[in-house]
Amino acid sequence: MSTVKTLEDLKRIREEAIEKRKAKAISGEVQVIVGMGTCGIAAGARDAMKAILDVIEINNLSGIIVTQTGCIGLCEKEPIVQVVLGEQSKVTYGKVTPEVAIKIMKEHVDGGKPVQSHVITLT
Repeated sequence: MSTVKTLEDLKRIREEAIEKRKAKAISGEVQVIVGMGTCGIAAGARDAMKAILDVIEINNLSGIIVTQTGCIGLCEKEPIVQVVLGEQSKVTYGKVTPEVAIKIMKEHVDGGKPVQSHVITLT
């Protein structure tokens, strides 16, 4: 990666990042983010992550990017999983057990319909 020396360099890098995001959205890529902060791990985030990865492997799904992040800041709702489908708004799920993770993968990621019973409304 090149060094940012001017404001124009920063603007160019920003535009490139935006274009990459648009390309991913157009190609229908999905991003699944698992909160793996200390409280998330203690609440079972590793098991939720494993369930998500198992669904992808067993069903031979493609175009899904699974990442982890640190603390999301809602300790009482852990484990937390966020799903971003293309250009749609991010959906945040709380109390995600392995069973709920499988349901999210089948109904939301594969079917396009959020699992309302576990959606966290962020205000």
